[in-house]
Amino acid sequence: AEKRAAPDWAEQVLRQSKLEAVFLTNDFDDPLEGFDTSVYIPCLRTDDLVFKLAEPSVRMRLEQATDCELTDVASLRQSLSALFDHFTAHQARACAISLPPDFTPRKVSEGRAETALAALLEHETEADTSQKSSISQFIFWTLAELCDQHRFPFDLMIGVNRAVYPGGVYQGQDLFDKRTSLKQYADLFNAFPRVTYPISVLSSTSNQELVSYSWIFPNVVTNGHWWYSNIPAYIEVDCRSRLQAVPRHKQIGYYSDMYKLEFALPKFRMYRGILARVLSSDFVVGRGWSETRALELGRQVLRGNVETIFGGAS
Repeated sequence: AEKRAAPDWAEQVLRQSKLEAVFLTNDFDDPLEGFDTSVYIPCLRTDDLVFKLAEPSVRMRLEQATDCELTDVASLRQSLSALFDHFTAHQARACAISLPPDFTPRKVSEGRAETALAALLEHETEADTSQKSSISQFIFWTLAELCDQHRFPFDLMIGVNRAVYPGGVYQGQDLFDKRTSLKQYADLFNAFPRVTYPISVLSSTSNQELVSYSWIFPNVVTNGHWWYSNIPAYIEVDCRSRLQAVPRHKQIGYYSDMYKLEFALPKFRMYRGILARVLSSDFVVGRGWSETRALELGRQVLRGNVETIFGGAS
């Protein structure tokens, strides 16, 4: 998705490209003004809230965005709720976050959260790691509660290690490892059964587990092929396994960071070619499906499920 929309020229390019809508990822303090939110659809990105609240600049941004001074857990909850109200009022369709391999969602008691937040406000980035971890877990769990209240899907992009190669270019510093497991999220999935979790995994090596969780958990959805799994050879294997095992209404075939609108055509053309090959070989030839039936499945994976899970373009 585009990070921010440039309203004038971007809308002209959008019309020429025949794209109907673009799903954004917006900073939590984005005013969401100056662009058509029915075309550029907002999404509340929450990484900074969960993992960087110890930084004074992040707390200042939160206070300015919500007009609420952060002093205790009650004011923190009030601020997070205000963000959801703001994004809901501007036609946002989801909440999203990218998560490191060692993060485990866990419900934190109010008392523990109060202690941790007090330590964080006093010591800021020098606060003990356990205190920062407790606040991260408390905020994350609160976001899940708010997704439940607002009927937002909660996009989880799981497994990223940030700044592994600090000398790299922008978006060329982060890598994955194999410590990631969706078992860490099982309590979350069970605690909020009404929340839909479109899940992206960073590598193809995690795809089999994602397929199994999407097969078993009613609220888990396979979501695209993220970053290092966004390689045609891996996509074809992952696509084939998902179509074989995951219920057809629980698959979002493809999404990708665009950064520029012009990136949409080659990226989606690549995925459509792979999807066509799999449908042709496995379903038309392998199972004797008609081409019409195979195309219906392809449309549902590419487009229909997006509209069902997130809502269609206005």
